[in-house]
Amino acid sequence: MTGGREIVRFRELLSRTLGWAFADADEGQLDQLLGDRAGVHRLSRGDYLNRLGARPWPDELTELVERLSITETYFFRHAEQFRALSRRALPERVAARSAQRTLRMLSVACSSGEEPYTMAMVGRQVQPRPDWIISVLGVDANRGMLHRARAGWYSDWSLRETPDRARNRWFRPVAGGYEVVEQVRRLVQFRQYNVAEPDDALWRAGQYDVIFCRNLLMYLTATVADTLVDRMAVALAPGGYLFLGHTDSLGHRPADLELCHSDQAFYYRRPGGPPPVQRPAPAEPDTARPAAPAAEEVYNRTVALLREERFDEALALIGSGPPDRPTPRDLLLHGVLLAQAGRFDEGGAAARRLIDDNGLYADAHQLLGLCREGTGTIDDAIRQYRLAAYLDPAFALPRLRLGQLALRRGDDRDGAAELERALDLLAREDEERIILFGGGFGRIALTVLCRSELEACEARR
Repeated sequence: MTGGREIVRFRELLSRTLGWAFADADEGQLDQLLGDRAGVHRLSRGDYLNRLGARPWPDELTELVERLSITETYFFRHAEQFRALSRRALPERVAARSAQRTLRMLSVACSSGEEPYTMAMVGRQVQPRPDWIISVLGVDANRGMLHRARAGWYSDWSLRETPDRARNRWFRPVAGGYEVVEQVRRLVQFRQYNVAEPDDALWRAGQYDVIFCRNLLMYLTATVADTLVDRMAVALAPGGYLFLGHTDSLGHRPADLELCHSDQAFYYRRPGGPPPVQRPAPAEPDTARPAAPAAEEVYNRTVALLREERFDEALALIGSGPPDRPTPRDLLLHGVLLAQAGRFDEGGAAARRLIDDNGLYADAHQLLGLCREGTGTIDDAIRQYRLAAYLDPAFALPRLRLGQLALRRGDDRDGAAELERALDLLAREDEERIILFGGGFGRIALTVLCRSELEACEARR
């Protein structure tokens, strides 16, 4: 067996046993790992692979997990999600659980424990009475990380985003770092679990009020990721909440989860139970109000001018501003024209107005990203593109911009992954979106651009 075929087989075995997906760029790391582990067991690479694939080898899988895991995390990571947890999700669940006086939460891929401990801290903040039972379970495949989590000791770096009030309340200074206080630690339990495996007790229907599963789905094979999402949806209580990471997407909105937006965070709710405090507007933005025939004609003529890159004429046609009572579609077009004319602050204001009306409007986040990029605030532009892609997983153009920006920063791995997604989605991209956000390129030109960027990226590897 050649070295290349060995790596292909190693990838297949890891995907089957752990559910993890690997890119071509990972082959160097996998080649090194395969050689190291085969040497530890005094086996040839081929014999090691035969042993790994023949029957369960739990101790070896644990070693592989510890070598391959990405473990970077910290307390109160992505604070906007914890604000949504404390202000919306848990108050609703407290109301729903008033008879039982219990809250149950789950942290999937909890790493070294910062996330489940933060969930417990927020739970303690919102519990209405001391007799309430709050329990948080953290699960992870990495045994070494779970050992650290159970110890409850952390360096100052893990608390870098922790508010001073929370630091003073929930941590005790110890030699060289901080220790989570006992009143929080006793709320949290940890156990080793591989998400590729079934577990009827862990995924019992309706048992969790909140599940966090952040920045994991993108590392899993499509089959394992879909199965995990289904399990989490079933395990949530009616009215329970699911929080995913900014890099994760459900791919399509599942029928048994609804997307929510508050506190600048996006998350999901299982329908049922008490009505939510706030519901996002379900209507698609471009169907909010039918345009009058004359307005429709002006809109179509403006889009035609935009297609021809005659931006000044297009702006003159629709006037110095959108109609007195613009539809979201009108306002989006006006904002795009302003951005194309280099008036990024005005275009950004139009995007913000759309987002204030409906924070789930993916096109408005794409527009705001373009305007932020135009003013040089690249980090915020990336955030907006990610939101656009998250809100509409079929939207190719934010993926294209994310890929190009990643390559510009020297991140070939993430750049190639985003460009591959964009290339796959471009064939089905809405034509009007291409006109609005394609930067003057048509579908074919954007496809060629994607392929050339990918080829250049591959040449650098």
